[in-house]
Amino acid sequence: MTETKSLSRRDVLAGFSVLGAGLLAGRAGLRAQAPAGNPRRFDLHHHFGTPAWIRMANDKKSQGYQIWQPYTPAKAIEDMDRGGVAMSFLSVTTPGIWFGNPEETRRMARELNEYGAKMVSDYKGRFGLFAVLPLPEVEASLREIEYAFDTLKADGIGLLSSYGNRWHGDPQFAPVFAELNRRRAIVYTHAAAPPCCQNLQPNIPETTIEYNTDTSRTIISLIESGRATQCPEIRFIFSHAGGTIPSLAGRFLGSAASADSLARPAEPNSRLHHLRRFYYDTAGSANPVQMVSLKMIVPATQIVFGTDFPFGRSAGTAQGLQQCGFTPQELRGIDRENALRILPKYSA
Repeated sequence: MTETKSLSRRDVLAGFSVLGAGLLAGRAGLRAQAPAGNPRRFDLHHHFGTPAWIRMANDKKSQGYQIWQPYTPAKAIEDMDRGGVAMSFLSVTTPGIWFGNPEETRRMARELNEYGAKMVSDYKGRFGLFAVLPLPEVEASLREIEYAFDTLKADGIGLLSSYGNRWHGDPQFAPVFAELNRRRAIVYTHAAAPPCCQNLQPNIPETTIEYNTDTSRTIISLIESGRATQCPEIRFIFSHAGGTIPSLAGRFLGSAASADSLARPAEPNSRLHHLRRFYYDTAGSANPVQMVSLKMIVPATQIVFGTDFPFGRSAGTAQGLQQCGFTPQELRGIDRENALRILPKYSA
């Protein structure tokens, strides 16, 4: 694997300069007006990056790298206001930060987290932080968990669905999940394409098949390894409506996918039990096919609003959800109330 370019202190300071420029350019206008539309929404699938991280994504020609040009926090808030989003929770997206260089990965995790914490501070009430970890480095991830929660006051942790060819149930990651369970952490997971399954078919991007498939891989890994049972205090959130999990129901759940079984409470620590305790966002999935399928397995109370900004737009996601057969009460839950159960400090 190739190594990332070194991220210097100058890169970080440059990032803060961009952030400050956005503040100067947009703060007066942002203070002068409340969010348009429905100001209740919480976006739990919203990406960010330092200028150095964005340059790296561009250099590697990662999926959709052009979308990051240009990116500023002020532009993110403009989109939030158009879609009635009161607050967005920042997380890193693919290609992530692991390219085989442990030192570089640790440095990039810290710089991203400090940059995200500065966005939270500078735009009070508009952003929260799901901190990035330097996985697959376990000891470094444990140190970053401590720093993220105790110093930066992060709201949760943002992971990718896989690291190399390792998924969340891998034995190597047990100490990380044990600590996150001890802290009763929110763990948000974004889809990725692992090395095993890249460039399998010409002219078909990884986002078309592999992202949703890898989300299902890591969900099943958590359950089948016993890690989901071992970590009952973690509040798990998965991107893109859980990926292909609804389509795998017959194979993964077996008889538990029958109409009679789905109408009853799930057995404790069963596969269905864990699928129903997890949360799932709406990013790239605000259409009747995915939402109706997901709702057949899990209650609407486990679905949270997510946009995939800057790749998705809040207004478009909100409009799509109006066409998915949800009741007004269910939509209120998706917009905000479901998120508040795991983020109660924002109830006010």
